[in-house]
Amino acid sequence: MKVLVPVKRVIDYNVKPRVKADGSGVDLSNVKMSMNPFDEIAVEEAIRLKEKGAATEIVVVSIGVKQAAETIRTALAMGADRGILIVAADDVHQDIEPLAVAKLLKAVVDEEKPELVIAGKQAIDNDMNATGQMLAALLGWGQATFANSVEIDGGAAKVSREVDGGLQTISVKLPAVVTADLRLNEPRYASLPNIMKAKKKELTEKTAANYGVDTTPRLSVVKTSEPEGRKAGIKVGSVDELVAKLKEAGVV
Repeated sequence: MKVLVPVKRVIDYNVKPRVKADGSGVDLSNVKMSMNPFDEIAVEEAIRLKEKGAATEIVVVSIGVKQAAETIRTALAMGADRGILIVAADDVHQDIEPLAVAKLLKAVVDEEKPELVIAGKQAIDNDMNATGQMLAALLGWGQATFANSVEIDGGAAKVSREVDGGLQTISVKLPAVVTADLRLNEPRYASLPNIMKAKKKELTEKTAANYGVDTTPRLSVVKTSEPEGRKAGIKVGSVDELVAKLKEAGVV
């Protein structure tokens, strides 16, 4: 079984984003970039499926700027077999919208013929949480979102998924799209020998034009601003005063 894993290059989750002086977006100059954490979990799950003998090949694909090749190399160092980079933008500040990403991924799926696509449930830069669902709709495949555990059983994937009331277990026929939640697994660190081996693994570079997909943004950022700072608290002298203050704030 071939598994396809989309990965995205985003600001490292340990970095506090800075807003541009003109408010046009987030400043990415000299900022550490890394693989989207949810995508890293998806890569790890694909590797674990391969270690269990359920998967035979793991193909990683990234859509964005040329620098995303580094993100693919990280996935290859973790244990993926080969990568595909689709250059769809020249400016690192241009974010490829979910529908365009889903269309490009559909084209890759049509070309690669995987039986399973495992993607992160969302990217931490825009929090769209839409690409996996859109891809499943375009392909006409079943989907299992917010996966907490994944087991391959014959021609189906048994997925435990996180819902508001707890956990829901479903079975989805393959081929299918699964999106990974935070508690699906804990990604491994790439060892130095594997990092060196990753440099020799196949990485194919293509463009959005190769697949005939228009990535022109349909949305424009009107304004970006820093969140308001937390206001200082106050001390109250009694429970009655506390209740009065809570009423003033509209809490009770």
